[in-house]
Amino acid sequence: MQISKDTLAGRTIVAIVYIAVILLLAAGILLGVWTAREMNAVVTDQFNAQQMVIAQTAKARIERDIGEVKRELFLQAQVLREKPGDVRELAEALQPSMMRLRGSDVRKVEVVDRANGRVFTSNLHGSWLEAGLAGIERYDAVRFSSLEEPAFWVSSVSADASAEEMMIAARLTPDAGRLLVFHLNVSALLSSIFKSTQSGKTGYAWVIDPEGRFIYHPNPDFFGRDAFSVRDEKFPDISNERIHFIQKEKMLRGEQGTGWYYSGWHRGYTGPTKKLIAFCPIPIADNPARFWSVAVVAPQSEVEDALSRGSFRLMLLQGVVVLAVILGAAAIIWLENRWSSVLEAKVIAKTDALAKSEEKYRSLVESAEDLIFTVGRDIRFQSLNTFTAQFFGGTPERFVGRPISSAFPEAVAAHQAELIAQVHRSGKSIREEFELPIGERSAWISANFMPVKTDAGEVGSILCIARDITETKNLQRQLVNAEKLASLGTLAAGVAHEINNPLGVILGFCELLLRKAPKDTQQFEDLKTIERQGLLCKETVENLLSFARAEKQSLEHSNLNTCIEEITKIVRHLLSKNDIALVLDLEERLPPVKGDARQLQQVFLNLITNAMAAMENGGRLTIRSFMDRPTRRAVVQFQDTGIGIPPDHIDHIFEPFFTTKPEGKGTGLGLFVSYGIITSYGGTMECVSTPSTASGKQPGTTFTIKLPTGSAADLGKAAAAPLHLPKEA
Repeated sequence: MQISKDTLAGRTIVAIVYIAVILLLAAGILLGVWTAREMNAVVTDQFNAQQMVIAQTAKARIERDIGEVKRELFLQAQVLREKPGDVRELAEALQPSMMRLRGSDVRKVEVVDRANGRVFTSNLHGSWLEAGLAGIERYDAVRFSSLEEPAFWVSSVSADASAEEMMIAARLTPDAGRLLVFHLNVSALLSSIFKSTQSGKTGYAWVIDPEGRFIYHPNPDFFGRDAFSVRDEKFPDISNERIHFIQKEKMLRGEQGTGWYYSGWHRGYTGPTKKLIAFCPIPIADNPARFWSVAVVAPQSEVEDALSRGSFRLMLLQGVVVLAVILGAAAIIWLENRWSSVLEAKVIAKTDALAKSEEKYRSLVESAEDLIFTVGRDIRFQSLNTFTAQFFGGTPERFVGRPISSAFPEAVAAHQAELIAQVHRSGKSIREEFELPIGERSAWISANFMPVKTDAGEVGSILCIARDITETKNLQRQLVNAEKLASLGTLAAGVAHEINNPLGVILGFCELLLRKAPKDTQQFEDLKTIERQGLLCKETVENLLSFARAEKQSLEHSNLNTCIEEITKIVRHLLSKNDIALVLDLEERLPPVKGDARQLQQVFLNLITNAMAAMENGGRLTIRSFMDRPTRRAVVQFQDTGIGIPPDHIDHIFEPFFTTKPEGKGTGLGLFVSYGIITSYGGTMECVSTPSTASGKQPGTTFTIKLPTGSAADLGKAAAAPLHLPKEA
């Protein structure tokens, strides 16, 4: 039987349609599977992010509750320190505080007299019970005297027959002979917070301490047990390697994050269960550092079941549409995919733009080497960048929520509080420069306080952007000194020329009279005295002229270390005779410096002589040389442990004829001429000094000289010239 062409064509079309149906159905199934996987990954990440929010909320509540207990402990410790008397009287004085603590998680209060071996205990509802300290070793193991206010000592969590507790203690005497101790009911605290905490439908939370023990868990078998061993003991057939890694390498190290693991228990069900986890640390104490770690977990099946039901309905609908209307379904799928792609592209573009904008802002703030922070009306830090926290020796988390006096000294903090109040009142920015003490030095800060307004147009917080301008201030002072010395140099040159003429006449006639006067007469001795004093005046005038005269400098280079070693060979005996220890710290392979070796040695000798004069009763002189890589300059420092220079003299030490030495022991030109020699070679000379009148600080003076260096080709030419001692150091 022959098949007509039309029938064959029809069958071909049907076959094509069947093939198209199968292909479209297969494509729909594959598309549904792929979409389900992608949705599963996205929803899982979002679910873990929500669990992280729950964990951080619980963390904030715990920190708040413990912080309130610490504040009450601190206030009561302050009150008891001001009430000397018997320990029993101190315990009775705590009655108002105990009334306030009855609604808290503090289960009992102790006043400990370690010196007399007594302890007074109250459960907040009854009278005080006295007992001896014998056998109570927990108080002997703590070095309370090492704590600095307002530090607290926080113990680890311990368990008794009724509950788990943690001690928070503060000292009542400087030697920690008396202590005030609050016993915090950890079980009650965590139960009140986590009992109602739930992630998804059946998720829950658990908490471990720094030793890896469960201090809260909804499963009573886990409570108070080691988190590592109890899982292996209860569920030996399940691999706990992943959760052990999360606990040991992340949670016990104070990290936060998300992940997943397999568990053998969930809400009474025993068997392998894949769980999603979000965890974060809970700081408990700073000294010693101690934290707990909270984890919020939920079975991944809750997410997968919902996604599976949605995915199945979607695939069924796609199959019905494909079977009913092939071309229509194809068109709908195509349009749907296209619209989804366009919408997803727009969402991704907007999200990327927002993320980039936020990242750019965060990068600008975090990478800025400026002090950037915000302060609320309560004069407490709301936020600050990493540079600010590191500037004050901490992390941003340490300062957020604390008053600005925790970072700035009291006087500076009080002044800033006034400026912040002015900005709140006026709604306008205020710029201020102030000096900030930092350890043994001070820094100048230029701060701009700007209002940050809310949507209602009111001042919500204050943004401060500050910068360290200490170097600018130093440069301004150096510029003033340079201008002053330039003017003095010009004046000195004119005065020196005017003095030279009559001085030459005096010395000339004195020489003529010496030739005529007999050597063994009083007249001859008087003329020699006149000649010596005249020559001294001439030398002083020459020193002035050598500083003021614009001489053409040679391109000679010198070996800095050799200059130092040559000059110290000559003065070493004199230093030893004056009971002064000499310490040389010279960096090897320094490049040659620009300068004449004899003039550099004259400068070094003058600085050594001044250091010896400042250490009449002996001391230590340290001479060090090193390379300042950023500026490509060689640095030499002369540091003594002498009496130092008073602050009102420090700005005048490079002026001519200024000296603190007794009359007849100095001309006041040594540092003046030395400054001129160093600056003539393009170098700088700075002085930092701490006078002996400064309490709590090591007195002494440090002169720092920075000289430009030459190229490698100059190293072979650099050699220290023979020592040429100045007549007046």
